[in-house]
Amino acid sequence: MREEQVKYSIEKLDNAFKRLKEGVSEVKSELEKDGVIQRFEFTFELLWKCLKLYLEYKGIRVNTPRDSFKEAFRIGIIDDEENYLNMLEDRNKTSHIYDKKTADEIFDRIKDVYLKLIDGLVKKLKEEK
Repeated sequence: MREEQVKYSIEKLDNAFKRLKEGVSEVKSELEKDGVIQRFEFTFELLWKCLKLYLEYKGIRVNTPRDSFKEAFRIGIIDDEENYLNMLEDRNKTSHIYDKKTADEIFDRIKDVYLKLIDGLVKKLKEEK
């Protein structure tokens, strides 16, 4: 695992995060809310895979999002393991079960909780590299 791969992964995550944040700030319709949820799904995938690469660069092998969050918490990269695991559950819900009530609840968590978590992780990873 090369440092350049980790840096590139962080850059891709940062770009996806900016698009997610932009989407959240501009939502005016249900269709736009659905678009934000899709951006969240995409950003989540980049987030856990970036974390996986970072951890592997540090010599820690993980295979799943759950393992990535647990190891990142263990070594102090993240400090809110519970909400990262909640984010994973919400990501799974958006992929498999879809109804308006669930979408609204997940959108609110994206806006109120997950944006801050992702922002903090991106900043931490940039500092580490």
